Amino acid sequence: MNTSPSDPLFNASEASTRDTAESMQRLCEQFRDTRHDLNNVFTVLLGLAELGAINPENFERLGGAVLERCPKVLEDLQRFQDALFSLNDRLKSQ
Repeated sequence: MNTSPSDPLFNASEASTRDTAESMQRLCEQFRDTRHDLNNVFTVLLGLAELGAINPENFERLGGAVLERCPKVLEDLQRFQDALFSLNDRLKSQ
């Protein structure tokens, strides 16, 4: 089959490829942000755990930090998983 830039099939294919590339770029950015947030949480938790080993009174702060930050981390991971599965489903259907 011979397609040219004026052919509707060519334009649809090109648009689909461009949409997929843009979706992959957004997914990579979302992964980078999620990974950064997760690393920040682990850094805080490890730091507070070390402080808690030195002074057990710091364990209360550690517990508060865990309770405060973990729901957001889980939400970010769930949102990333949903975006990843959605893109995978779209790619399979093409």
